Amino acid sequence: MSRRRTALSVAAGVVVLGAAGAFAFAHAGEQPPALADSTARYTAPDGDRDGSLTFVTDVTASSGVKSVKVVAWPENSPFAEKQLTDKDMAAAEPAVCEPSGEDTVRCTYTAGVTASDAEASPRGLWHIAVLATAQDGTTTLNTEASDFTVR
Repeated sequence: MSRRRTALSVAAGVVVLGAAGAFAFAHAGEQPPALADSTARYTAPDGDRDGSLTFVTDVTASSGVKSVKVVAWPENSPFAEKQLTDKDMAAAEPAVCEPSGEDTVRCTYTAGVTASDAEASPRGLWHIAVLATAQDGTTTLNTEASDFTVR
């Protein structure tokens, strides 16, 4: 190959790589929110004392986090066969989020559990579903972000 063709090939390769890098950089801001370190803790009511369900997760979104919604569902519910959707999560309860890093918030959802709530709840494994929405409109739905057991 001549020296000129080699130089043109190298130049063309640099242009292609540069364009690919610019494309990747431009779309990096459109990444959906990421969930990390999700944990759930269920405490059953005891005597006169109500119980609680507490769920905590870290959510990162380069455009910022707009909202985080949470719902707990038993493993033996209809959601086990028909997966939850973003639409199902529209009516879910919001978590309270506080900044914990540059693009990250720590979100906490807490619900009280009365003795009658616990008595009416199915026993066994439960899952926490989370819908995180970024400021740019991208979403992440994790239908099993964390688990807990109702005994």
